[in-house]
Amino acid sequence: TAEVMSLSQAVGIIFGANIGTTITAQIIAFKITKYALLLIAIGFGMLFIGKTDRIKNYGGMLMGLGLIFFGMGVMSDGMNPLRTYPPFTDLMERMENPIFGILVSALFTGLVQSSSATTGIVITMASQGLISLPAGIALILGANIGTCITAALASIGKPREAVRASAVHILFNILGVVLWIALINWLADLVILISPAAEVGLSASDKLAAETPRQIANAHTIFNIVNTLVFLPFSGYFAKIAEKFIPDSAQVKDEASSQVVLATQYLNPDLLDTAAIAIEQAKLEVLRVAGEVRDMLAQIMPAFIDNDAQVASNILQADSLTDFLRQEIFSYLSKLAGERITVEQSDSTIELLHVTSDLKNIGDVIEKNLVALLERKAENNIKFSEEGRAELVEYHHRVLENYDAVILAFTEDDEILARSALASRSELIELEYAYRRSHYNRLSQNVELSINSSNIHLDLINYLRRINSYNESIVRTILGES
Repeated sequence: TAEVMSLSQAVGIIFGANIGTTITAQIIAFKITKYALLLIAIGFGMLFIGKTDRIKNYGGMLMGLGLIFFGMGVMSDGMNPLRTYPPFTDLMERMENPIFGILVSALFTGLVQSSSATTGIVITMASQGLISLPAGIALILGANIGTCITAALASIGKPREAVRASAVHILFNILGVVLWIALINWLADLVILISPAAEVGLSASDKLAAETPRQIANAHTIFNIVNTLVFLPFSGYFAKIAEKFIPDSAQVKDEASSQVVLATQYLNPDLLDTAAIAIEQAKLEVLRVAGEVRDMLAQIMPAFIDNDAQVASNILQADSLTDFLRQEIFSYLSKLAGERITVEQSDSTIELLHVTSDLKNIGDVIEKNLVALLERKAENNIKFSEEGRAELVEYHHRVLENYDAVILAFTEDDEILARSALASRSELIELEYAYRRSHYNRLSQNVELSINSSNIHLDLINYLRRINSYNESIVRTILGES
């Protein structure tokens, strides 16, 4: 959803997540409900007495786990009378039909939107001897289909990659269930063989209640592990199928005006609760601004050389996008600042705000100053002298080169790269002075082109120097000196 990873990467995560969910079943299969209140008490104490966030988080985890087991115990006790309730026992007998069991479980899981909840209920029923092992396996298979509904609902209104990831999840789970429908009895025999047996001397119903929960949990684990091993080599095909049936949405382009679309790519409000990821996403959006500004800076000098004022329209559009992105980044980060974040995350947020402002200042110099200068030069068909042109091109190249080094240091968050970029400051100052003196020498020699272009020539150097001062400001922000 947040476009943090590609679809191919998401496929592997989906496969792994299916295995991860089996841990829930394994935990529930342990009969530790008698320790539920103890877990709740310990978790409560850690949550409200703990002095650090880590202790409080662990306390919340233990308390939640205890509440789950306590709820399972209450539900188990409540189901005990169902053993002798004819309508319910008749329904459970119908679950012996795997197709019926899968459909009922898929529907129920879709309604509660939690396969773990369905799994917990199935294992709880098994602990009361209410269902057989094959019926329990069928219900578990159905839960794997029903959970896809949750993924499908979560992808509504989200980017195409999120919809495709949901489609991969659905395809993977359905194919996995289809693969195992005819093998339910074989799977039941396998888990009976590998699961621990109940104590000798129990009645048939008590033996069923004692053994079946762990057998169902093991069947669930085997089902997901085998599916992953079978389909993992074909993960690329899953991604291609999703991309084929869910193509990119058509982009409506106005060829006459070539208007840029004012929209963010990475600022997902859903991530504001996860500060670390939200900050990384905001940084990606800042790098979008950096890319737009870089394009503006790269285009401006060739336009000066060729007196090409048409470039101005491209620069104005890029500047409008950077204006929009700056506003959105500031708004996003201000919302993040209202959340509970660490000191380091607060510092990162401030750094992003500073860098965004400096990038926007560079864009403004190009859009407000350099474009106006370009239009004046083109309108009057003013040309630089050959030497002057070469010097301006070189100075612009060095400023652009320094800009690239600064953005690389920001991207990598690399202090060594930042100090290297900062070290070039004195070189650029010396180069600027040298080119000014060279221009003044041409004026003293009455070079006509230099005389005619003098004001524009010197203004252009001044604006490029100002841009480089913003480069330096970004570096100092990275180094924590601003």
